[in-house]
Amino acid sequence: MSQAELVMGGGHGAVAEESPYGIQSKKLAMWLFIMADAATFGAVLFAYGYERLASPNWTRPFDFFPSIVNGLLMTVILLTSSLTMLGAVRRAAEGKMAACQKWLGITMVLGIAFAALHLREWFKMFGEGWSPSRNPTGGSALFGATFFSITGLHLFHVVSGVVALAVVGLLFRRGRLNAGHVETVGLYWHFVDLVWMFVFPLVYLMNAR
Repeated sequence: MSQAELVMGGGHGAVAEESPYGIQSKKLAMWLFIMADAATFGAVLFAYGYERLASPNWTRPFDFFPSIVNGLLMTVILLTSSLTMLGAVRRAAEGKMAACQKWLGITMVLGIAFAALHLREWFKMFGEGWSPSRNPTGGSALFGATFFSITGLHLFHVVSGVVALAVVGLLFRRGRLNAGHVETVGLYWHFVDLVWMFVFPLVYLMNAR
């Protein structure tokens, strides 16, 4: 069947074409967004790598404790949140709304914890004199510019993901969205987690003292 009838209010109907790619339109749109976003992160990380190699006085400011330990904790939290997101998607597919809401809630809490740890690291660095345009050690100011740009971009995606999970969870509970929407927002969340697997070693581990 090439077309599907969508029943609208008042007994009237509208016709919408099915996706020609054998995938739900919302999921296809999310995959296209992820590919575009992956290109953005790829370009940013490539530029970061170039600047790092081209700067002879590049700074390595991160001690194992607390910075690297904090980053490892953030990594564990994000990886755990991917598992809880899988639980939410599975329960949604099974029609277990209460269980789905529980797993979505845990995922959101983990996302908030990640953001809180990230902001703690930022404020610690601000207190030491770091900024996007200032390096208190006297090294290249590009370190602060690239660090806050890359981690800030990722942090924005995490916060956006938490908001998206809250909205989808609320509308799913009210019956206005279905399990497919939970799976689609889950794709975004997994993408955000995957990006961190590149950001953490490149920005933190390679800049450890």
